[in-house]
Amino acid sequence: MLTVLLAMTVGAPLAARAAEEAEKGLPLKSPTLFEVGPLIVTSSMLVTWVVAIAIIAFAQIATRNMKEVPEGMQNFAEWLVEGLYNLLEGIIGHKLVKKTFWFFATIFILILFSNWFGLIPGVGTIGFGNPTGPWSIERVNEPIFRGANADFNMTFAMAMVFFVMWTIWALQSNGFGGFIMHLFGPKGDTKGPLKILMVFIFIVVGFLEIISILFRPVSLSFRLYGNIFAGENLMDAMANLVQHPEWLKILCAVVIPIPFYFMEILVGLVQAMVFMFLTAVFTLLICQHDDEGHGVHPH
Repeated sequence: MLTVLLAMTVGAPLAARAAEEAEKGLPLKSPTLFEVGPLIVTSSMLVTWVVAIAIIAFAQIATRNMKEVPEGMQNFAEWLVEGLYNLLEGIIGHKLVKKTFWFFATIFILILFSNWFGLIPGVGTIGFGNPTGPWSIERVNEPIFRGANADFNMTFAMAMVFFVMWTIWALQSNGFGGFIMHLFGPKGDTKGPLKILMVFIFIVVGFLEIISILFRPVSLSFRLYGNIFAGENLMDAMANLVQHPEWLKILCAVVIPIPFYFMEILVGLVQAMVFMFLTAVFTLLICQHDDEGHGVHPH
């Protein structure tokens, strides 16, 4: 319907081009910038490095001259770390947070600032394309920078790192035998013939639990990737909503996406918190007996 209306108003060639642009969207694969031997460096990988270096540099500067009464960058750093620590302590307990805080805080900060870095003007729009004139705006085919979490490789890698750490924490907390019993052991105080039936049931439940555990990295990575990639496609669609004339296209490419920037800032924060909370809860479920007296389980 939209193509028909465009053909009636501005001509069939422009309508065909607009339809082609709308269907094209952003590519799923992050473009390759260069290769160093077997290492393939992509646009999203470069963004990850930039964000990581920026976070490390900020931490070094903020903690270089520590003061009893924090101010400036030190004050912000302490507020962020203390706030995350208290938040996680209220969820997974005092003992477990001391062991795992370094991971959950790191993953939250990396995801958050990677998401927000992707909203900086020029990320995804500066690169190599096929301009048709000195003042034309065309979709960049190979951006130099692309949102890190809009690349499934990045989100899946973080989910797999968590899966490895989860396994280590689970074995440290339960031991190998306790870990197997946690999965397959019967729960409750049933006795007699019913207990034999419950043993069989919980063995089946244990296998289902293993399948659920194995799918956690997939669900974690797809949830984060899907939301960030969809947000980038939304911003791209809004920037390319108007195709003609060229001066109006340039103006709309700047003005129309502005309200969506505020929404994506919130989405970036929410997705970082969701990833952190889910990984923290998954860890609590396997290690919750560490914090005796914690309100999650009865005495």
